[in-house]
Amino acid sequence: MMKIGHISRSTACYIASKTYDGYTLFTTLGIPGVWLIDMKGNIVHHWELSHGPGLHGVLLPNGNLLYAGELPDRLLQDLGGGGGELFEIDWDGNAVWRYEDPYMHHDFQRLPNGNTMILRWVRTPDDIAAKIKGGVPGTENEDAVWADSFREITPDGKVVWEWLGYEHLNPETDAICPLCSRGEWTHINACFVLQNGDILTSFHRLNTIAIINKSTGAIKWRWGPGEIAHPHDPSMLDNGNILVFDNGWHRPATIFSYSRVLEVNLDGQVIWEFKEESPLHYYCSFISGCQRLPNGNTLICEGAIGRFIEVTPEKEIVWEYNCPFYTIKYPVVGLTNLVFRAHRYAPDYPGLKGKELIPDKFQLSLSERYIGQEKTVQKRLIGLGY
Repeated sequence: MMKIGHISRSTACYIASKTYDGYTLFTTLGIPGVWLIDMKGNIVHHWELSHGPGLHGVLLPNGNLLYAGELPDRLLQDLGGGGGELFEIDWDGNAVWRYEDPYMHHDFQRLPNGNTMILRWVRTPDDIAAKIKGGVPGTENEDAVWADSFREITPDGKVVWEWLGYEHLNPETDAICPLCSRGEWTHINACFVLQNGDILTSFHRLNTIAIINKSTGAIKWRWGPGEIAHPHDPSMLDNGNILVFDNGWHRPATIFSYSRVLEVNLDGQVIWEFKEESPLHYYCSFISGCQRLPNGNTLICEGAIGRFIEVTPEKEIVWEYNCPFYTIKYPVVGLTNLVFRAHRYAPDYPGLKGKELIPDKFQLSLSERYIGQEKTVQKRLIGLGY
């Protein structure tokens, strides 16, 4: 390992009197590890893991980390968001539970009964796939058109409930975005289980967020086409409204794309919206997420640029942090610091009770894998305040 600097960075913006105090958890795509930072950007805990994220981790009330890892030889590597394994890891990094499914992707949720809801790919039957409308003609996968399913699994891995998307969607009316490939029908990217057991989710390719009735499997509520474009991370708020990150990729009837965060009620009325005054300055075409905090503020993860901001109901940015870990290199944009989601936990969150949270405990190092790009990484780190 090559040491680059000491982790003790100040956030780009921090107005303590207006923020919701706590610790923020995140993982960077391409790096097998999870970081927990305080409000000043100091890393107070780190889990070093064997596999990169597929795509994130959450802190459980028992103090363990529930983490989706990406198997090196996972199936369907051309479909974004895949992982293949799910770990529960204690505070010291020891695995206490593991589940493997090569078709698992994107998201998961631990349920109050101890079971876990997972999201996975499933092959669409050929007779249904042939009827699916939309998408770019001729872009089907050679083997199948993939749809999505949810499974509830017990701690010992037994499947006790399953929902198959192709059984409840209409291939004629649930059409793929005309600018997307036909290799996937829905590309679900969220799993938010409601208190009554129903599932709030996001159909990325259909520009739709929806609620699935767990008892019948029917889609009991849906909203989005013509209003949002390729959304991520819907969640149900205490007031019954839904918060969602509207990425804006392929936004229809506009000459440019832009992103925004919306609070919408079940009548489809937008109650609250956050976007930049100039929409061109706020655009994350993929991943990303949002979390409504107990004080009414909203934590937003601009995943494509690894930027986290906390905004007030009046849309004032009162906290900002930029992920310093650049890993995946793309031909057009160079090294990236992609983050699927960020999660904020209060200091009195049960999972943090009795835990040692020491700022400046960790040193920032550069893996040998990226030593050839050391100057680029150093320049970026200096620019971020290290």
